[in-house]
Amino acid sequence: MAKFDPFRGTRVPQQVPRLVAVFAVAIIGLLVARYFLVPDTFGQLGHYRAAALDTIVAHEKKYAGQQACQLCHFQIMQKRLAGNHKGVGCESCHGPAATHVSDPAQIKPSIPSEREFCLRCHEYSPSRPTGFPQIDPVRHNPMSFCSNCHDPHAPEPPVIPGQCSACHGQIARQKAVSHHAGLECTTCHEAPEEHKVTPRLVRPTKPTERSFCGGCHARDADSPPHIPRINLRLHNPRYVCWQCHYPHYPETP
Repeated sequence: MAKFDPFRGTRVPQQVPRLVAVFAVAIIGLLVARYFLVPDTFGQLGHYRAAALDTIVAHEKKYAGQQACQLCHFQIMQKRLAGNHKGVGCESCHGPAATHVSDPAQIKPSIPSEREFCLRCHEYSPSRPTGFPQIDPVRHNPMSFCSNCHDPHAPEPPVIPGQCSACHGQIARQKAVSHHAGLECTTCHEAPEEHKVTPRLVRPTKPTERSFCGGCHARDADSPPHIPRINLRLHNPRYVCWQCHYPHYPETP
């Protein structure tokens, strides 16, 4: 009885040799092109051609570097280095300044004047690092340019509660015409310092006990007589007040 041979009768598909030949020709072609086209000095100094340094040096210099900026703008430089923009170079916002350095009286650096410029870094994006200050440009003071409120050389987080409306404009507009218009945001919310720069990660607190709202609205509360009162023991005792009543625009009973 003949021994079983699993490979007997099998054959290589005719497409395989053709594909192997195509890949072989492509690889050989790339190696030949690299040999003839890539300069010998390429890679000796990073991605530069070491033999072309004179040509590279002869190019027009467009950027001056922040060392040149601080010769005239020392106080602004010190302010920036002490602020949140210390890692941002002057020319990142003001553009190439070599010509300004050569003739500062006649040639001025550019000054950003559109919100879109700052949004390149500060518009909400999931790809940005955790903790990076970001805004929703539709809600965050949409009619104002950034530097009207923020000093770009030393940007500071918003002041709470005075500037809560910068990010929470819709809530601020509702509250302004409600019965709670006279209440500061911090009357009901505690906003940690981290909330100013990482608002999506660190949320402000909100009341978790009925007794909090009862401080003004309970029958025995020490508050002005015109404020609506309830019996905390009988009035929907299973729920915290804001689960039924929207606190930024509470309805009239």
